[in-house]
This record gives sequence, C-alpha cells and structure tokens, in this order.
Amino acid sequence: MKYLSTRGHADRKQFCEILLEGLAPDGGLYLPETYPQVDAATLEKWRGLPYAGLAFEVLSLYIDDIPAADLRAICEKTYTEEVFGTREIVPLRKLEDASTSSARTELYLEALSNGPTLAFKDMAMQLLGNLFEYELARRGEELNILGATSGDTGSAAEYAMRGKKGVRVFMTSPQGRMSPFQQAQMFSLQDANIHNIAVEGVFDDCQDIVKAVSNDLDFKRKYRIGTVNSINWARLMAQVVYYFAGYLQATQDSAGLARTEVRKVSFAVPSGNFGNVCAGHVARMMGLPIDTLVVATNENDVLDEFFRTGVYRVRASADTHETSSPSMDISKASNFERFVFDLLGRDAARVADLFGAQLSAKGRFDLSGDAAFQAAARHYGFVSGKSTHADRLQTIRDTHARFGLIIDTHTADGLKVAHAHLQPGVPMIVLETALPIKFAETIQEALGCLPARPVRFEGIEALPKRVVVMPADALLVKAYIAKHVD
Repeated sequence: MKYLSTRGHADRKQFCEILLEGLAPDGGLYLPETYPQVDAATLEKWRGLPYAGLAFEVLSLYIDDIPAADLRAICEKTYTEEVFGTREIVPLRKLEDASTSSARTELYLEALSNGPTLAFKDMAMQLLGNLFEYELARRGEELNILGATSGDTGSAAEYAMRGKKGVRVFMTSPQGRMSPFQQAQMFSLQDANIHNIAVEGVFDDCQDIVKAVSNDLDFKRKYRIGTVNSINWARLMAQVVYYFAGYLQATQDSAGLARTEVRKVSFAVPSGNFGNVCAGHVARMMGLPIDTLVVATNENDVLDEFFRTGVYRVRASADTHETSSPSMDISKASNFERFVFDLLGRDAARVADLFGAQLSAKGRFDLSGDAAFQAAARHYGFVSGKSTHADRLQTIRDTHARFGLIIDTHTADGLKVAHAHLQPGVPMIVLETALPIKFAETIQEALGCLPARPVRFEGIEALPKRVVVMPADALLVKAYIAKHVD
C-alpha cells in the first residue's frame, strides 16, 4: 500500500514514512492510492472478533511495512479492557422506549469515550502512541510532535504520549476557549516530554501554526516535527475501525444474510474538523454498507453550509463562535480536503488551487455548479444539519428524561441532527464524542445537577498548571520548540 498527497506531490510513500511525517511536503494530506475493498463475506468473518482483532484486520489492509505479528501485538496492547474500561471497547446502546418502538426510530449510541481522557480521540491516539514508540525504536530516532486542539485532541495525545521513549509533545490550544475540565486535563500534566502552549486566539489560529511549521521543510526536518492531529493519516485510519465495530453490532440480527440482502446503517457524527466523519467516508469507500453519513455542526456551521449550498466559506477568528460544544468551534476543517479530493475525482491540481490559491485569496470556494458536488449526496451519502445551544440543552434534557442517560454537549448536537435523518429500517448510529463531566457547566444548566466524575479526576481543576501563554505566531512557537529540543 502506497500513499499520495491530495495536492499532487510526486512521491509515493509507505505507511511508516507518513506516520512520522504528518503533512505532505506540498502541504497536502496523505491518502492511500486506492481504498482496499471489504465484501459481505469478509464482514461476516469479522463478526465476533474482539475489538483488537477487528482493528488488526482493518489496519493490516493499510499497513504492509510493519510485520503482521508486530501489528497484531500493537493492537492487542492498545485495545484492552484495562485501558478502555469495557470488554467491548465501543459498546452500542439502543435508545428505545415506549415512544420509540417503530422501525423509523432504530437509534443507537456508540460509546467511544471510555478511554483515559474520556473522549473519542483516545480511540486513535492510544494506537498512535504505540505506533510512534514502535517505529521510533525501530529507527533509533526521536520525534517532536506539534499539535493543535480545540479541547479533546490535546489531552488524548498527551495521555497517550506521556512517558513514551523518543517522543516530545508541543500542544497548542486557544487560551480560555476550552472547558475548565479540558484545560485541567492537559495543563496539570507534569511530564517532562509534555509542553502546553496556550495561544491567544481561536483553534483555527492554532491549526494555522501547525500547518505553517509543518510547511517549513527545513525546520521540520531539523527538529523532526510530526503531528497527531487528524491531518496525520494514521489517526484517521484508526478511527475507521469503530465504524466497522458499530456496523457489526447494529446488524447482529442480520448475520448470515445473502450478499444481495446486506443491511445498511447510517452514522450521525458531531463534526468540526471533519476528521471523525471523514473516517466514516473512508469506511464507506471500503465497502462498509453505510447509507447516510450525517454531518452535525454547532453554530460554527461551515460544513453544514457546504453540504447545503456547495460553498465552503472559512470564517475569520472574530466570526468563530464560542459555544457550549467547544471542540467543534472550528471554521477551517482540515480533513475536508481529503473528501474534496475524492469528490473531484482525485484531481490534485484542482484541490491544490481550491485549498491554496482560492482560500488564500478569497477565504472561500464555490462548487455549487459543479456536477461532482451535485452528485455528492447521492454518491457519497452525506447530509448535514446544525444544532444550537438551545437545541443542546433540550436534547440533553430529553435524552435524560426518556432514557435515564446523560450525554455531553457534542453528542447532543449529533443526536439532535440525527433525528432529522432517520429512515425506516435503517439503523442510525450516533457517535458519542465525550463523557458529560468534561462539560459540566452546560449539563448543570440543562439538568440542574452535575454529571458523574470518575474518581481519578477528582479535584483535577485545583492541581498545579504547567502551560505557557503566547501570541498566535508561528515564529514564536518555532523558537519555543527549538529552545526545548536543543
């Protein structure tokens, strides 16, 4: 399996090369040359596999430069009940009561937040940490990871990388834009290889810094800069696995059907940077029987606007809303470039123009008149919707009243939008993104009580903080990295 850049860089690389590289040299994102195909017979073979075994089967389709025995061991080390708190790793819960008994309301919640930092990012980040450690040891090298977080990526990366040999983490985050719990998770870490940088700006400023540093090829090579954001293909690839796991659980009753009778499911995904739902796109391109991919946004509705109108319009920092689902307060969706690459028939020159010249000059591009966009909903199965603060509060209250279940604010966005796209006979799986304690203030506003807090996080907000604050300036971040690496 070889990988190419969405912007046309000539080199074709193997997995372990792009694992440590992040962005391609031309600023593009890596994708496999082709998507491996999975048929109905293979899906049936995979039923009943433990999550680690399923992960090995999916990942081995993309990785041929790590020996199979080693890759299997990495998967088994990563996806354990001890790390994720449950044998199933991503258990599926059916949301059903007396008022939701018809086929139209076959609705599920896939629990992705049982890991060390209580967010879905752990599903990929724990694997990434083990892959980094394995490959760096094999090469006898070190890696300095530069990342950007709007809330959950940072803590998931830092908990996955803390104490790892040969790895340092430099994580940027928007100052004051994360929940107190999210900030405490990151800033309370005292490990020498973890560095937190609070940027005076919004998440998009942090993301721009990561891209600017990654595009300085001399600096990137000198200081061995890698990424853990979902611009790194390895992280997105790991997320593909839980789409297969969700599908296999939701269709358990249809096991053994003939190929022509394979049942489809839909997924609703809270979306900011497009990485989580892009993994669903990849799974669908591999042949997983996905009917619809529901993109759920908050008030920062750049993605919803595109899927409704064909116009991708980046907002300025001042126009990026601060919301009660802060991990989605994003107006530049990095992974969106991967989907547009496929949407436009893998026309790298056109993608380079759209995400380079046109966004730089106009802050937008318009595909509304493009035949590819007009066929997108039919061919790729995307629909979208928007959720507001009032919607989140109502969805949290309704879910608690009907199911005795407390959900976080981002999952509420996904559930709210999912209801608008339910179809008879097609299970709808909503991807949970975090446990509610991470957004306790909004839960209290909605329900009048605080959500449960895991014992290991008692008093975390009062712990000493280790963080440096600086302006949104890539040069300052590069100087900070150089100082702490040399």
